[in-house]
Order: sequence, then C-alpha cells, then structure tokens
Amino acid sequence: RPIINTQGMDEVICTDDLNSAVVLNAGLVDENTINDFTYQWYLDNQAITNANQYNFQATTIGDYSVEVTNNVGCSSTRTIQVNPSNIATIEDIAIVDLEENNTVTVIVTGDGNYQYSIDGENYQDSPIFYDVLPGSLIVYVYDLNGCGISNESISVLGIPKFFTPNGDGINDFWNVKGFESRFGSQTTISIFDRYGKLIKQISSSSQGWDGTFNNVDLPATDYWYTIDMLDGRVQKGHFSIKR
Repeated sequence: RPIINTQGMDEVICTDDLNSAVVLNAGLVDENTINDFTYQWYLDNQAITNANQYNFQATTIGDYSVEVTNNVGCSSTRTIQVNPSNIATIEDIAIVDLEENNTVTVIVTGDGNYQYSIDGENYQDSPIFYDVLPGSLIVYVYDLNGCGISNESISVLGIPKFFTPNGDGINDFWNVKGFESRFGSQTTISIFDRYGKLIKQISSSSQGWDGTFNNVDLPATDYWYTIDMLDGRVQKGHFSIKR
C-alpha cells in the first residue's frame, strides 16, 4: 500500500478572484517515488476527468481526494478540503460620536477570516474600536487568507474641549471636527458666553472661531455652543479658551 499522508491541510480559494487556484498534491512521504504510482483525483466523490497526475490545480471549493495506486493494485487515499474565502464586504460602520469615548463598529459579511484597522498599520481581531479620536479616517478590513483588503472612509465627530488663539498657528481656531466629510454639507454652530449672549455663529465648514468679539480678544474662560445637527440632533456643550 502506498505510504502517504492521508489527511492534507485545508486550503483556501479566493472566490471573488476568477484566477484564484491552489495546487494540491497526493502526499507521498517519499516524493522520489512519484513515478511508481498512478493517481486519480476526485471532487466531492466524483472522479475528475484527466486528473491523473501527482499534483492537481484546484480552482473551485469542495472536498478533494486522490487515490494513489501502486503497480500491484494496492491503493491509499488522501483527502484535502478547499474552503472559500474572499474580500470583506463592508455592510455598515456604526459610529457613536460626540461622546467622551467615541466608538466605531465595523459590520462585514464574507467567507474570510478578517482583521480590522483604522490606521492601515495596526490590525486587531475585534471589529470594535474604542476611544477613537475625532476627524476623518479610513477603516480597513484585511482577509487573513490573502484575498485582499476592503476599506471605507468615515469621519468621527468631535468637539474640542479647548483652543489656544495666541497666533502661533497651532489650535488657533475652534470648530467641530469631522463634520464636513461625514454629512457632506455645512451646518451653523452658535457660540455663547456664560450669560447666554450670542458671541459668534460659525459654519462647520469654516476655519472656525478665533476667540474674538468685534475684533477684541475675549477672556480665557468657558463658552457654550449649540449645534443643530443635520440628522435632527441638537448638540449642546461647552469649551474653554486658554491663553
């Protein structure tokens, strides 16, 4: 009886790639004796026509087997399962933002084994990201079987807790982060002092508020805002000027 490894390792085909294939072999322990045997390959217990070589290139998923026979009619059978995998389909990305800790949850379908990233470098098994900083970013979904990476651009809204309008070019303006790329349109943000006086109205698509009223610098203290969101929410809160 031929001495073979009767159980081959599971293999994978990328079902969304028409050129995807995997080469299977009959598993002889001593491959120097390949020419001493005959071979017949099967897919789901059905003989494959003209599949009578030591190697077989599989292009479809299923349960493969190969019967290895020596010159006196003794045979051994090796089985190999070829499984499907494919690039992930991103069905939805659930964003919970304007919170102390923003979260992003990636919802996908597909046959693959996936990992997830929001920076394109650091991947994780979980599709949930916590403490996500506000702004525009790209979600990546990587198939561990090598079938490819899906990606989708998102934005996470955030309200800066403070800004420093001192003219140094860093954090000199205050505005909502991530709004424009998320909603594709602008909204109005109203800014008030602690007594409820309207100080400024800015557009979410503008550079933002520079900390002045009638071209006079306002003091370093807390200010309040109201945002009439395009999805119907009214967001209120406060932030600080630091000088």
